[in-house]
Amino acid sequence: MASLLIVSRVCRTPTISSLQKLNSLRNVPKSQCLVRLYASEGRDAAARAARRTTLKERVMQPTSGTPYAIGAGVVAGASVLGMGALCYYGLGLSSQASIMDHATVWPQYVRDRVKATYMYFGGSVMITAASALAAFRSPAIMNLVTRGGFMGLAISLGAMMGTGILCQSIPYSNGLGLKQLAWVLHTATMGAVLAPICFMGGPLLVRAAWYTAGVVGGLSTIAVCAPNDKFLYMGGPLAMGLGVVFVSSIGSMFFSPMSALGAGLYSVTLYGGLVLFSGFLLYDTQRIVAQAERYTTAPEMYGVRPYDPINACLSIYMDTLNIFIRIATILAGGGQRKK
Repeated sequence: MASLLIVSRVCRTPTISSLQKLNSLRNVPKSQCLVRLYASEGRDAAARAARRTTLKERVMQPTSGTPYAIGAGVVAGASVLGMGALCYYGLGLSSQASIMDHATVWPQYVRDRVKATYMYFGGSVMITAASALAAFRSPAIMNLVTRGGFMGLAISLGAMMGTGILCQSIPYSNGLGLKQLAWVLHTATMGAVLAPICFMGGPLLVRAAWYTAGVVGGLSTIAVCAPNDKFLYMGGPLAMGLGVVFVSSIGSMFFSPMSALGAGLYSVTLYGGLVLFSGFLLYDTQRIVAQAERYTTAPEMYGVRPYDPINACLSIYMDTLNIFIRIATILAGGGQRKK
């Protein structure tokens, strides 16, 4: 009996409750029902409008700053990794012989090749700096290199690529010759094209130069303290990364860095490029040493050109320029365009 009463009560309760609710709804004024209906329709319309947002609208909306934060985090992580590698290889914790260990038994011609390569590298940096300063003080050159549009870009790229191809195509010979003149022309052209960077101001560029010297010095130390073929396997991944940075650089010219897509492309170009060319510096440093060790001492017997320290130095020269430009841009606030 008790169980029957309980079942009866449970079965009746929803019915009674439903009837009570129905009676209460009959007493609600019609105006209140209409207000609730209109409010519900407004929410539904807003939801439908949100669902109709296109992909173009999402990528062109103002950036939240996330791409720049991610890029800065990637650079910070790469810096920590580099410091760890410097400590590991610098303290001699690796079980394999490093470039410094091999350097103790280098023949004299290998020492001369490495020395000549880095002498030309230092000369390239100094010529570029002097050329940039001289071009910055020349209104005619500044008018040419700061010209906007496709024509200005084509002239700058044509000058850099043309002089670079000319320099690398001439065989090397000791002393002052056509090769050395083409090298001076190429590095001076690079300085003239980069002259607009002087608008950032002398103090900032001096800071960027010191930071670049620290980065290049640290990475070079890692390369010579590591086993002599440790970073030579990175050529393929670095080439693919260069393609990504190049495409991002081209794309960032057509999209505003204030948009979500433009900020992402610009972050890849700036922060990704800094990490990429740091990796290139490790690779190119060990490649220079390997080439100096293995290149033949009798090129005329094999019908090849003699060892060319100018061509060898151009790779680390371009790596250093790219690192310097990105550090200067970051110091100038280029990584905070979201503001």
